[in-house]
Amino acid sequence: MTEIEKLSEILSQSKNAVFFGGAGMSTESGIPDFRSATGIYNQKLHKTFSPEEMASHNFFLNHTEEFFAFYRERFIYLGAKPNVGHFALAELEKKGILSAVITQNIDGLHQIAGSKVVYELHGSIRRSFCVKCGKKYAVEYILNNIPVPHCTCGGIVKPDVVLYGESLDNDTVSAAIRAISAADTLIVGGTSLIVYPAAGLLDYFNGEHLILINKTKTRADSDAELVIRENIGKTLAKAVENLK
Repeated sequence: MTEIEKLSEILSQSKNAVFFGGAGMSTESGIPDFRSATGIYNQKLHKTFSPEEMASHNFFLNHTEEFFAFYRERFIYLGAKPNVGHFALAELEKKGILSAVITQNIDGLHQIAGSKVVYELHGSIRRSFCVKCGKKYAVEYILNNIPVPHCTCGGIVKPDVVLYGESLDNDTVSAAIRAISAADTLIVGGTSLIVYPAAGLLDYFNGEHLILINKTKTRADSDAELVIRENIGKTLAKAVENLK
């Protein structure tokens, strides 16, 4: 039995599967990752500040204009489309196999592909809000209001993404924990499992099948029933195809 066939078999027996994904899920849609050798955080983009510093809450507060220039160039990829993996997960949800997608990505591609239950741990580029009055704005507002987008009340319109130095949304984390705790199958894909607190969510899984789909090793490989070192999108697509 091949790895894909094994994955299909596990999914066919699952009644409450959950997918937990990271940047590798979106690289197949042409969105750069952050931590690989060629990722954004390993590039020299500024003479003084590292990319991680520029993606911080402190940089947003103290170098606001530079923050937005960096954000527009490196975080917003509105031309990116869902890949076969995104559509495969949406199909699993339609079939009643997958109960939730938990993602560290901020691109919103899971929802565009059709997934309904998506917990975005790090927020979404597609939402913005005024830090002063809370009024909500779409991503286009940030793109069109240069250099710094301001609300009608005068406050700065901030992307609804979790920057370094900010906490994850408690409600989103709680919902993700409930989903993982109740899952019979957990598929972890496209994530290095080194970014906390998100990576710590795996500790809440008490189900039967833990599946890892990632190009490189992770700390959870030894605990997994199945480890697949292939492209996550194509792997999920083939596994779902085998269910039909």
